[in-house]
Amino acid sequence: MPLPSRPSSRRPSRPPSRPWPGPRRRWRPVALTALLALTIGHAAPARAADNPYERGPAPTVASIEAPRGPFAVADAAVAPSAVTGFGGGTVWYPTSTAEGTFGAVAIAPGYKAGKATIAWLGPRLASQGFVVLTIDTLTPDDPPDSRGTQLLAALDYLVGASVVRNRIDRNRLAVMGHSLGGGGSLSAANTRPTLQAAISLTGWHTTKNWPDVRVPTFIVGAEDDEVAPVALHSELFYSTLPATLDKAYLELDGATHATPTAPNVTIAKYGISWLKRFVDDDTRYEQFLCPAPSDATIEEYRDTCPHS
Repeated sequence: MPLPSRPSSRRPSRPPSRPWPGPRRRWRPVALTALLALTIGHAAPARAADNPYERGPAPTVASIEAPRGPFAVADAAVAPSAVTGFGGGTVWYPTSTAEGTFGAVAIAPGYKAGKATIAWLGPRLASQGFVVLTIDTLTPDDPPDSRGTQLLAALDYLVGASVVRNRIDRNRLAVMGHSLGGGGSLSAANTRPTLQAAISLTGWHTTKNWPDVRVPTFIVGAEDDEVAPVALHSELFYSTLPATLDKAYLELDGATHATPTAPNVTIAKYGISWLKRFVDDDTRYEQFLCPAPSDATIEEYRDTCPHS
């Protein structure tokens, strides 16, 4: 579908991240300024004062469990011949920029798989207020570290040469992946600490220890995963991430390694909440992550609450 010709409305770009160690950004209302502004009848909207990166209405359980969010979505093919460093893919994006620019997420598939296996995440995340690129890898056999490098190449393409670059805040980027792509998301986070979030879905990687990751990381494992058993992969990934890091581990009850390749309410619900909380700094979504949820579809949940 062709992109609208109307130029996007830009919000102020995100300030540079603090060097590690140090607290993540905290957005606070300027109470005195707001009070004075109200007194003279020229108050700015409270939401803009609190957090200029919020997108969409206040969330509810129903809104984050729904197949689509509040934003209308379009998509555009990314030909392999038009890019370097990854195998092309599909970009999904909100059609309106009335609320400003958006954070962006690159998503990688697993072993021997293509972008079709993660396609359901494209419109689902984009409709919640993100630009999403579901990628094909250079070869079906690419190992996790290569997939991590390709995820970063996909993000660089999005903010540099893509037709949606003017819709993206280049300081609000995240990675996500399934299986070897999930291992790739950990590798990408380890390589580029300026990322705002990483999500690993039933991830597989020969590296088990991740003590140097500085990116808020969400690990999803599956109870009945025989390809990447949680005791040998997801649980180890989570436990070796720094204790001071914003991190969470969700184990899907009765799920298998392939569960993330089909629409899944639990993955979407908490994945959206994680991206909103850390890519958009939107604390309205923290209620779904902290305290730990006790959903019937969750076998186990661990995290480092509180996030704020």
